[in-house]
Order: sequence, then C-alpha cells, then structure tokens
Amino acid sequence: MRILMKSGILSFFLTVLIQLASVAQDAVPISSWDFSEIKNRTVIEAESGIADTLEGNFATAPGIKGQGLRLDGFTTRIVRKEKYIQEPGSKLTIEAWVALGEYPLNWCPVVTTESNEVKGYRLLIGPHGQVSFETAISEKWMSTTSAHVTIPLRKWMHITGVYTAQKDIKLYVNGELVSSRKIEGSITFPKKTNCILGMVPEPLRPSNTIRTWGTIPAYYGLDGIIDEIKIFDTALTADHIKGNFIKYEIVDPDIEVRRLPVVENNPNRFGAFYTKLNYYPGWDLLWPVDQDPDIVVCFENNPVKFIFWRGIRYGPCWVSENENWMADQSLETWGNGKNDIEGCFEHMQDRHCRFSHVRIIENTEARAVVHWRYAPVSAHDHTWKPDPKTGWECWVDEYYYIYPDGSAIRKVSWNKGSAGHPVQLQESLPLTQPGQRSEEVVKDNYVTVADYDYYTCPVSVDENKKPTNWKGDNTIQQFNFKAKNKPYICFEPGNRMSVRWINGGYNHFPVNQARSDGRWAKTVDRPSHFMSSPCSDPVIHKKGNRLFWFGLYGMNDMNMHELISFGRSWAYAPEISVKGGDYVSNGYDKSEKCYRLESKYTKTQKLELCLAGSQQNPICNPAFIIKNWNADKAAVMLNGKPLKEAKTSIVHELEADKLVVFLFLEKKESVNITIHPK
Repeated sequence: MRILMKSGILSFFLTVLIQLASVAQDAVPISSWDFSEIKNRTVIEAESGIADTLEGNFATAPGIKGQGLRLDGFTTRIVRKEKYIQEPGSKLTIEAWVALGEYPLNWCPVVTTESNEVKGYRLLIGPHGQVSFETAISEKWMSTTSAHVTIPLRKWMHITGVYTAQKDIKLYVNGELVSSRKIEGSITFPKKTNCILGMVPEPLRPSNTIRTWGTIPAYYGLDGIIDEIKIFDTALTADHIKGNFIKYEIVDPDIEVRRLPVVENNPNRFGAFYTKLNYYPGWDLLWPVDQDPDIVVCFENNPVKFIFWRGIRYGPCWVSENENWMADQSLETWGNGKNDIEGCFEHMQDRHCRFSHVRIIENTEARAVVHWRYAPVSAHDHTWKPDPKTGWECWVDEYYYIYPDGSAIRKVSWNKGSAGHPVQLQESLPLTQPGQRSEEVVKDNYVTVADYDYYTCPVSVDENKKPTNWKGDNTIQQFNFKAKNKPYICFEPGNRMSVRWINGGYNHFPVNQARSDGRWAKTVDRPSHFMSSPCSDPVIHKKGNRLFWFGLYGMNDMNMHELISFGRSWAYAPEISVKGGDYVSNGYDKSEKCYRLESKYTKTQKLELCLAGSQQNPICNPAFIIKNWNADKAAVMLNGKPLKEAKTSIVHELEADKLVVFLFLEKKESVNITIHPK
C-alpha cells in the first residue's frame, strides 16, 4: 500500500513537471543570447543571427546549458545597436540565468534598454544581492524589487521580469513570484538607444558612499557568468516561468571562492622577493603589468609574510599563518572646511598605482630594505597641493628596514610644508577576506595597548566598554588576531594614541576599483578594512628640509609582557661601547633599529664592543651596521664563544662597503661581542 502511494505521488509530480516544461517551450523569444557562438569579439544572437558587439575582457565558462559568458565586472558588456532592437509592445518578459562572483557596486542591469529621459525597461541586480524589474511608465521608473541577498554568490539563479500594460509588473526568482506592482499606463520606449547587457549604460556612483564629493561616477558591471538571456513580446505566465526554471539541471557555477593573494611557494628563508601576486583572473587582467610588479618578504622557519602588493596600492601588509592581513594607512590629508572639495588624499585612492611604487634597496641574510614612494591622491586622481610654479606636490618616502626576526622599522618622510594641515600619519587597518567578517579576524578585545612601563589596556569592539582609564600617551599596540601570530606597532616615547569606534567596515579599499574615498561595507562579498583604529600621532623629527617619523612594526607570537620588553630594547636600547681605537661608534639609530659603527682604517680589524643590557634596557635581537668593512666575510663571537646564529652580509655601496650583522640574542645583562674579518 505504501509503495503504491509513493509511486502515485511520484507519478503525479513527474506529470506536473512535464506539463510545466512543455508549456514553457510554447513561447518563442524575440531575442535570445545563449553564448554558443562567440567570434571576432561578437556574440551571435540566436533568433536573428545578428552579431552583437562584445566589449572588454571576457571568457567563456560552463553555463546553465552549454556555454555561458564570464563577465569581469569592470570592462565586459554586450551592445545591441538600436536599429536591431525589436520593440515588444504591450507585453514583455525578460529572463536570465546569472551566477555572481561578487555584487555590483550599485544597481547594474542584466539587460537594459533605457535613455537619460527615463524611457525603456531594465532587469537589474543590486549592490546587496537584490533583484529589480523596472519599466518607464509615463517617463517615470516603476519598479518591483526583491529583498536583500535574494541572489546569493556562486549560485545559478533564474530571474524573470514580466510586464503587462495597464496591469502590473512582476518579478520572479527561481520560478517563484517575489514581488509585484500594479501600474497604470504603458512603457515609454526610447529611440536611438542601444540595448546593453551586463553593465551600466553610463558612468554612475557606487552605493553607500561616505562623501559624495569624494566619489566620481564610473562604469561598472556584473562580475560573474550569464547565460540563456531571453526577451519575449508576451507576458509569460507563472507556469511558463516555473517551467523555464525546472527544465535545467542546476550545478555549481565555475566561480571560485576568492582570497587575497596566497604565497604558494614560501622559500622558508629570509629575504625580499620580486614576484607577481594574483587575485582572480578578471581583476588580474585589468593590470597592464609584466612580471615582478610586487614584493614579498619571507622569513626562515616562520610562516609570516610581509607583502607589498598592487591591490593594497603597495601599502605593506603583515600576513599571519592563517592568512589574516594587517595594513596601515599612508600619510593622509584633506581640505579644511570649505576647501574640502575632493575628499581624502591618500594612497587608498591611487587604485591604478600611478603615483605609488616599491623597490628593493637591500636584500641580504641579515637585513632587507624596501622603499615605498607615493603621492597622496584623491578619487579625482589629483595630487595634493601642486606648486603652481614647479608642479611638484606632496610626495612621501617610506623605508622599511626588515630583520630576520619578523620585525621592521617603518620610516616615513616628506618635505616641510608639502603635507599641509590637517594631516593623519598613522591608522591601523585590519583587512577581511571576501566572505569573512571582522569577528572572524579579531577577538572581542580587538587590540591591546600599552606603554613602556608595562601598563596594558584591552580595547573592546563594544563602544560602550571604552576604558575609563584611557591614556593618550600609549606607545604600543597589538591586534588580537585569531591567529598564532599577531601584528604590533611600537612607537617612540612621546607618541599620542587615540581610539575611535566605527560600526562596520569599508570596501572602497583594498582591491576595489571604485573612484571613492569611502564606501560602507554592507555585505561581505569583497575584501574590506575595518576598525581604522588605533590612530597615532608619533614624534616628528626634522632633518634639513625633511620631516619624518618612525615606528617598530612586526608580527609574532609574543604576549604583551614580552612585546613591551622587545619594544624597550628598541625605544631604550642598551648603550654601546667600543674597545680599542680602530672603530668609531655613532650610537644607536632608532630609525633603522641598529647600532652604527665605522672603521677608521682601510685594513679591517676585529671589532670588540660591549652592550650594557639590563632589565630596563634589554638586549633583544640587535643589529649592527659597520661602514668601511673591507673584508669578504665576518664571524661573530659572544662572550668569547662563536655565535652560530649570527647573520652577516656585505653590502656594496657607492661610497664604501658595509657589514650588516643581525643577532638572535636576548639578554638582560651586559654582553661582549667580537666581530672578526674573514
């Protein structure tokens, strides 16, 4: 009995499905694009055989049936000339299969035939995964729209808009009615207007921007795969639409989950490497670059990476063992009051890296030096305050002195008077991967701040838990990543640090090509940055016509007590004394985290020195730069015994050769170090 009942139910549903599918086959479209024929940068429209123009970067991909078209979201669109468009009449249906890699920057048509006079019709996808079908009734857009996230990412979705004059417009998703609206009147059809598939017909602003004056309209399109796009001159019934949905076998589209670049082949040795980091093909193809545009610094027996990548506009990022990224802001400035007409000027807005580049200056076993040079720019692609006589504007040089222990000095310098006021010098920017939320990156106490007297204070993501004993002179911060290795910054004594709470993140940076200085991240479809805090006003130094500041950056598994001690070894470095008269000590250079010495003579002699380590002035992984070193190699002894962990390298410079020495050494007492020529 049960078997007969089940058999009967199954037979009933099969009959219904067959009926629906057969009904759906009755309607014949007036235009359809199945992307089975793509040649000479055209798409052959199946009903007429007309070759429609295919613009931009594109690729074929498995469709919902046969071959589909992959759009990059930046350049790809299909254009049907106005003379080939068939005007539907009093009834219209548009249907399409779409699979998205990320949401468009704002409402973007799958299909549109519209004019600036608000005539025509369009089937669109929104910036938060919505769908909308819109028609121009009496030159006013009438829309019927779905809820947010109706279109999930990396899923084939069937969307259909139906219009009946003097009656209604309806929207279906995967065969189900999701929205409808009654109308009075009929579509006003445009003249001399092309039909566009996959892109906005004209430059538009992205959604959810923070400052309209810091945002420029631009073209953008759908990022994903489209297939089986059809236009009918009839109003398909619900059964027709259901049949058009169920007749296809739905599988996962060929769209991979996106991740910020991963270093697949970590050499497991310390050094800076030129390379080309890839994100995903549609984004990668935008860049007119050859080999080696990016730099990655790796460390021995340490999974942490230090990355200078185009997608971050070359602002360096520390990357943990589980691919959590930590960035920092460039020098940032903006107009004051009524002069704030273009928004922020910063490296974030240099989305093509026109004014930003990096190069390796020094690369040895003991130290690597990377130079990042940039000009702060606005979303308008203007530089900051160019001199009317010379054309020179504000340019910034940042040098990163990177050591084998995963630490680096960041030194930032610029010409006096070029930055103006107001100006922001530092802003901590943790990043999220596509699909990742901030709570997956950081703990509830997202950062711990401290000073060199071992005062510590956790800072919560909850603004209501702002510490009442907040000190403005904190000098250390460590982000509490959900990772073994955590990013930190140590500033000089005299630093001023502030915390601000921002509910949500931004996704105009990184990676995003939108011309905007601020876009709230309302979805997690693309990389974003969040917190934008703490911010520091570090101690500013002057030398000649240059202003500069520096800080100790890195990523490791130290707890806060260990990190404070490590910071003290830099901020309050032990005194150095040199034995004998062959060398001169120029003391400790905090701007490079090293002791500077110089040989008096052409012939290199052994160097004997003492570091006065103590509890207050701990020794932690010291480095030495010895100028006029005229030997091929060097050996290091600690308290009379060979130090096998020492890293030594000769750097050949125009003025003179120098020896760079780095020691994995932690002591809170005085030590004697001897460096022998070999």
